[in-house]
Amino acid sequence: MTPRPLTTGLGLKPQHYGEALQCTAPGLWWEVHPENYLADGGPRLAYLDAIRARHPMALHGVSLSLAADAPPDAAHLGRLAALARRVEPVIVSEHLAWSTWRGQYLPDLLPFPRTHAALHRIASNIARTQDVLQRPIAIENPTHYLHIDGHAWAETDFLAELVRRTGCALLLDVNNVHISANNLGFCAQAYLDAFPLHAVAEIHLAGHHADPVHGNALLIDSHDAPVAPAVWALYQRVIERAGPIPTLIERDDNLPDFCELLGERDQAHHVLMAAHTEEAACS
Repeated sequence: MTPRPLTTGLGLKPQHYGEALQCTAPGLWWEVHPENYLADGGPRLAYLDAIRARHPMALHGVSLSLAADAPPDAAHLGRLAALARRVEPVIVSEHLAWSTWRGQYLPDLLPFPRTHAALHRIASNIARTQDVLQRPIAIENPTHYLHIDGHAWAETDFLAELVRRTGCALLLDVNNVHISANNLGFCAQAYLDAFPLHAVAEIHLAGHHADPVHGNALLIDSHDAPVAPAVWALYQRVIERAGPIPTLIERDDNLPDFCELLGERDQAHHVLMAAHTEEAACS
């Protein structure tokens, strides 16, 4: 049987393991941070195996530190590869950021100047990761909070060049685009118009909030609220332009009831199903 294409998924959280295991929503898939499952056993891994037996699974890493000035940690890469063999994920993704310094892990995804040297270094780190995993990975566009000097590349061009050099895919986080456009003062739609959508393997949608001190002048990528109307509007335009792309609702904090999360997922699912219908009618 040919597997159905991915449609709309949710981030899997321990609070929802039982409901996730029983859920039969059509087209549902799940995504996890692999760092939470790099163990030899235990209840988390048992739930992951059980849910993976019923639904497709994706791995969304937060600690490869691909933009660091050193290669990804070999031991960590080995554990990630072992988990990927176990889970057989439909997508493996990581961030365009760095989070390690001289062997120390930092609790954030940090920015960098998009220089020619950074491009070469990150492309090398992506290639090394893909060689170990024996699969392409998808790279996520970052969230920005302040201007950084020294860029030689526009971000969309930088991402497109990474795709060209390494054969990687991209993960388009629409919430990140909205936040960065707000914080840095550029046009979100113009950024998306320049984005290499042909390389996008997955889309993320998430919530954000205004900074307590600066208000709406500084939006925070908090993943603790429903997807904002402005982000839904940008997402709709991306799908109208690119067609249906597998989409995930991210919620990492202030978790609502499972049925509320599923309702938000269904909203994105409706957008994708409409795009599938339109695509079929035109073929």
